[in-house]
Amino acid sequence: MAARKYFGTDGVRGRVGNELINPEFVLKLGWALGKVLSRDGRSKVVIGKDTRISGYMFESALEAGLVAAGADIMMLGPMPTPAVAYLTRTFHAQAGIVISASHNPYFDNGIKFFSSIGEKFPDKAELEIEAQIEKPMRTVEADQLGKATRVEDAAGRYIEFCKSTFSSGSDLRGMRIVVDCAHGATYHVAPAVFRELGAEVFTVGVEPDGLNINDDVGSTSPASLEAAVKLHRADIGIALDGDGDRLLMIDEQGDRVDGDELICVMAHEEHRLGTLAGGVVGTVMSNLGLEQSMAALGVPFVRAKVGDRYVIEQLKAKNWTLGGENSGHIIALNKTTTGDGIVAALQVVSAMLGSGKTLHELKAQMTKLPQILINVATRPGYQVGDDEAVQKVVAGLEKKLGDQGRILLRPSGTEPVVRVMVEGQQQDVIRQVGDELAGAVAAGVAQFVG
Repeated sequence: MAARKYFGTDGVRGRVGNELINPEFVLKLGWALGKVLSRDGRSKVVIGKDTRISGYMFESALEAGLVAAGADIMMLGPMPTPAVAYLTRTFHAQAGIVISASHNPYFDNGIKFFSSIGEKFPDKAELEIEAQIEKPMRTVEADQLGKATRVEDAAGRYIEFCKSTFSSGSDLRGMRIVVDCAHGATYHVAPAVFRELGAEVFTVGVEPDGLNINDDVGSTSPASLEAAVKLHRADIGIALDGDGDRLLMIDEQGDRVDGDELICVMAHEEHRLGTLAGGVVGTVMSNLGLEQSMAALGVPFVRAKVGDRYVIEQLKAKNWTLGGENSGHIIALNKTTTGDGIVAALQVVSAMLGSGKTLHELKAQMTKLPQILINVATRPGYQVGDDEAVQKVVAGLEKKLGDQGRILLRPSGTEPVVRVMVEGQQQDVIRQVGDELAGAVAAGVAQFVG
């Protein structure tokens, strides 16, 4: 498979105004998608976005490019990424587009695609789009131009879908829930889902202004949610990210429950009910405690590369349904086709109701090993795997840890950083190892000449 020039692990992403995330390139990107789809006849494309101020600009650019290629488009407005996946399927569109940089700050943005069945575009399709981008842009004849319509009931459709994934015959009456929408795409749908199921809902991060998405709120900054859970004496707190595909929760004692722990809760409940299909897929970043908890149940556990697309690939290859990342991307293929923070939260709540236990009690099913993650700024062209000095440091530190820990160095697919992860039995040891390794990577970056 040829290397991709423009696409990363989750579409095209970067700072607004750079060489890719600008109106001219996004116009061409929309046109290229339209041309690829037109090979099979006239196509229909669904477009949604999060609440970033730049979303309006890129929405217009994509609209122009797609229409120029002869594709019809359906504009959803601000909608979560998983909602776009769902609506792409239900509207029988040939593709779905999300304008979002997920958990990144407002000054970043990105474009990612879903196939007609609501799954991330495969590498082959992205390469076809990249090949089309290299060709001159030509507009179809006037009578072949695409048409654009706006979908007025998109939010209501998605709210009903989310509710349909909750245990039939159950409701949330008597529960107090705080929902943090990160001033992002779920601000107008997530609170409604839980209210309509009967919960008393308090909100955080539901006043987007185009600039405050993920700003000290949401799954990457849960301190505000922790305080709100304690203030309202809530049963749980639900933290979503800017585009709604990540989930972190806060238990009734105010403690954070990350993606690994939430996957563990879901797996234990499905195992108890006899509905767990096969095993569970994590990633190379998943805490060893999750693997150990699955082993105690006799449930197979495998690790994929980081990225929800790779988790889904493993799940489909094994015909399993549950997996995800410690960052909060949780995949429940028995419910939907992609990571969905609202749907995952509903499954955790269902486990609480089904077991009669609190979230704090349920997360105790997994003993999380100490793990640290340090992000080291990198520069274009630097490959940490090719840095012999860093690899020598890694070898020495792995020998020091022995079988009591593990090290992972991974270039981020969404940010210009190398992620340094160290996991082990003792917090002070892994902190020392992490700091030494991060220093070695930083020195390697500083010495690199591209």
